[in-house]
Amino acid sequence: MNLLNLIIFIPLLAIVAIVLGAPARLTALGASIINLVLSVAALAGYDRVMGGFQFQFKVPVLAEWDLNYFVGADGLSLLMILLCTIVTVAAVAVAPQVDKYEGAYFASVLAIGAGAIGAFSSLDLFFFYAFHELALIPTFLLIGIWGFNDRQRAAWKITIYLAAGSIILLIGLIGLYLMVPEAQRTFDMVKLQEIASAGGFNSPNGHRVFLLLLVGFGVLVSLFPFHSWAPGAYGSAPTPAAMLHAGVLKKFGLYGLIRLAVPMLPASAEFWTNTLLVLLVGNIIYVGLVTIAQKRLDQTLGYSSVMHMGYIFLGVASGNAIGINGAALLMFAHGLSIAALFAMAGKLREATGTLEYADLGGLAKKMPVAGLLFGLAAFASIGLPGFANFAAEVMVFFGAFGAGGMGTKFTNFQITTVLALWGVVISAVYMLRAYRAVFLGEMSKRWENLKDFDMGMRLPVALLIGALLIAGFCPNLVLKYLQTNTPPATTAAATR
Repeated sequence: MNLLNLIIFIPLLAIVAIVLGAPARLTALGASIINLVLSVAALAGYDRVMGGFQFQFKVPVLAEWDLNYFVGADGLSLLMILLCTIVTVAAVAVAPQVDKYEGAYFASVLAIGAGAIGAFSSLDLFFFYAFHELALIPTFLLIGIWGFNDRQRAAWKITIYLAAGSIILLIGLIGLYLMVPEAQRTFDMVKLQEIASAGGFNSPNGHRVFLLLLVGFGVLVSLFPFHSWAPGAYGSAPTPAAMLHAGVLKKFGLYGLIRLAVPMLPASAEFWTNTLLVLLVGNIIYVGLVTIAQKRLDQTLGYSSVMHMGYIFLGVASGNAIGINGAALLMFAHGLSIAALFAMAGKLREATGTLEYADLGGLAKKMPVAGLLFGLAAFASIGLPGFANFAAEVMVFFGAFGAGGMGTKFTNFQITTVLALWGVVISAVYMLRAYRAVFLGEMSKRWENLKDFDMGMRLPVALLIGALLIAGFCPNLVLKYLQTNTPPATTAAATR
């Protein structure tokens, strides 16, 4: 059987088994571990010399529209699939005891992973969109049924925002489809890339279509000012949902920009570059300052996730190989680090019943392993050398600064890069503040009986942090799969 189909359908088969009465947690964990092994095997089996989309499988659905169930993967796709399978294993492993509807809970977690993998594997526009929508439904259910705080309000807010973003994205995808000459219209993304290379998307509507794609993908990624849904949703979400959505599913919009919008409409990407630069500065500076003001750990992590999207947008906007490869590496690194932080925040909430900074403090005295692991994940999020986040951010900054050329005056790209560098300082302030508030200082007597993380918590978090360290010390292990799969930059973008 095709390897990608196995990775997509094993979680779906596990969901069926859970519905039929199989032990929910054990089945979900077994399926996710098998998928992690298969994703590593797919990455190892990818022929980097040949490059391009491999492991292809196609079944016609509507031949007259050239609509097919069509999957395949290049280096970027496989990296995102690996991210998804790693985070899914950790998310299932750290899930707390579920008092009601345990089967539905773990089925929803698996459905998010399956939808994300399907989206990253799809080479057909329809299924690319449909798989992502499949992953959104269980996200809403997890927040609305098993969430915390004002979970109903958070579930409705994320539903409204992401539904609006998905509708705008759908209109943009339809517009992209209609831009193709009628005789060549297809949902096949490989053919669409060939048409784009031959100039088939040269149309006066290109700027409008790209804007629709940018806004649609941007809402899904929490691009400023469409970001307000994210912190509340992550603060109210059960731990596995926060890990999978912030760590994996949010990367769909960024992946879509790299895979579709920028390479197929390069002139329009160039046209909207300055607008994107302004918005991403909002992510980095404005949202970063808002993050410093937070008084709860879950809200700090939620806003932090939104802030770091600005760096990835900067790499995508650069339009050159080093910037886009840096953005792809940062997608991988951020997914791992934010998943680890949300996993530990969830465990702390389970143990203490609160994530208010005013109620915590000094927990490292009773939870030294938790303090160590949280510190490592916080350092990764800040971008300390040795972690994949550092290597990725350096590439993004170099790519963005170089995109402006080397004239006597700073260009918009170089000004934006300098502003973005201040984001590193801001992120250090709020993460170190969070660490101090939770683990250092005086400890309240009510925490005297707290227990440290057990092996069921240590191993999943160590998996996430270990992957960050491996990719940080040896970033070429990841980058070698991206070097032949970077969308071509426009001439203007490369020489700006």
